[in-house]
Amino acid sequence: MSQINLHVKPEFERDLTRFMRLRGLRTKSEAIRLAVREGLERARATPAGKSFSSWAGAGLAVALNPAPRFESDDDLWRGGDGS
Repeated sequence: MSQINLHVKPEFERDLTRFMRLRGLRTKSEAIRLAVREGLERARATPAGKSFSSWAGAGLAVALNPAPRFESDDDLWRGGDGS
């Protein structure tokens, strides 16, 4: 079995400890393996329309600024005064 080393923040450590208690797990490695396995199973079970990749381009669906400061990207880089 290969080894992976993780450097985690205290918040992750706290959440991992809570997960271990809820699941009755004794080791961190066992908890991380279970969490990753469950995450992968959920990802496989998620319909394509509900996956994270479906969020790509969501920002383009937002209404555009009705009074933009610059008419185009070119104006932005020229300083907006046409120079």
